[in-house]
Amino acid sequence: MTRTTLIKGGLVITAAEEMPADVLIEDGRIAAIAAQNSALAASFSADRTLDATGRYVVPGGVDAHTHMDFPFGGTFSSDDFETGTRAAAWGGTTTIVDFAVQTKGHALREGLDQWHAKADGRCAVDYAFHMILSDVNEGTLKEMDALVEEGVTSFKMFMAYPGVFYSDDGQILRAMQRTAANGGLTMMHAENGIAIDVLVEQALAAGRTDPRHHGEVRKALLEAEATHRAIQLARVAGSPLYVVHVSASEAVEQLAAARGMDLPVFGETCPQYLYLSTDNLAEPDFGGAKYVCSTPLRPREHQAALWRALRTDDLQVVSTDHCPFCFTGQKELGRGDFSKIPNGMPGVEHRMDLLHQAVVEGNLTRRRWIDLACASPARMFGLYPKKGTLAPGADADIVIYDPHAQQTLSAETHHMNVDYSAYEGKRVTGRVETVLSRGEPVVERGDYTGRAGHGSYVPRGICQLLG
Repeated sequence: MTRTTLIKGGLVITAAEEMPADVLIEDGRIAAIAAQNSALAASFSADRTLDATGRYVVPGGVDAHTHMDFPFGGTFSSDDFETGTRAAAWGGTTTIVDFAVQTKGHALREGLDQWHAKADGRCAVDYAFHMILSDVNEGTLKEMDALVEEGVTSFKMFMAYPGVFYSDDGQILRAMQRTAANGGLTMMHAENGIAIDVLVEQALAAGRTDPRHHGEVRKALLEAEATHRAIQLARVAGSPLYVVHVSASEAVEQLAAARGMDLPVFGETCPQYLYLSTDNLAEPDFGGAKYVCSTPLRPREHQAALWRALRTDDLQVVSTDHCPFCFTGQKELGRGDFSKIPNGMPGVEHRMDLLHQAVVEGNLTRRRWIDLACASPARMFGLYPKKGTLAPGADADIVIYDPHAQQTLSAETHHMNVDYSAYEGKRVTGRVETVLSRGEPVVERGDYTGRAGHGSYVPRGICQLLG
């Protein structure tokens, strides 16, 4: 096993700075970073040297929202922890935070243990867990305190999916009061599921069964209303709030207003909302089913508000909500009834590249790219500075990135275990070349060299963005 590695000649980019520098790695961690041609850099020696000339040297990505081996709609997401983390590594993501699920009527601990069993010994890169709360009661509220103590510090609740994951306002308030007391972070799927179910029923009764109607019934106003309600409940509870997969300009307005009042309210969006739209949901021959996810894709005019919010820090994180289902045999469960299409899309492999494309197109700066993809998610979920940055003492999760290479995204070449690409045929500039996870090469010049079981479970601290 290589003990020391030197990365020479690259442009080191973090959320805070960029400079031509050499990076010395010892025993899986960054030992030192020195400006190129400095006396310190000249003193570096290592067992192995990687030439990063003409390349960026950036932190490994932190994808804080994935669903590997996830039960939904009578099936399971098509990537498990082995295939999903391998695809993540290919895409320059070296840490995922996945969602353990509490089943109604069962303990949080039972769900968490299940997810540990799914992931243990199978991951190519490091991983951590959030906890989905499906059943708020006195027992589960007490369990939340114990989970925070052991490094599961965020709890996701749903204002959508009545009868499955849904929590009412009283349950949400109780859970938020608990996170206010124990230091945890409440994550919210903010859509008014009770109202949406009425619209679904009416659409199906009227014969509107195609995938595009999935987007039409899950109205932007019902995302905005739920976002507003979640913010007010969090204010009453004195709890921080993180709203997942924000897709609509009206929801962004609610977050921006709350942040304008200095409230501890945060939000993420996902590449699909930045690059895809209801045009995709309307693709013929049931093709729109590939793009069914919740919150849904919106009309294209919402994209400008999302990009702006990423620049102004009204949205802090870009995650994927990676929850893939194959078109054949899984998405097809909803032929003739859009409400039976499993909700979710593939994306864990393409987040770093799609955000770099935003740099190429002038929507983001290089440092903001790294902030959104690496540093902010690490800070948000208590992983920083072990993850999300390049600094002495940090884990040597490092990507050597070719900013000039061109690639075409396609199901034929991606490594996710799914039979279509949401970005089929899209040309992007920039490509992951080499990926180190704790100093070990998992992708080397375009070849996968990792292994299942290299990835370690990482307990998390509490949110580091609370002043």
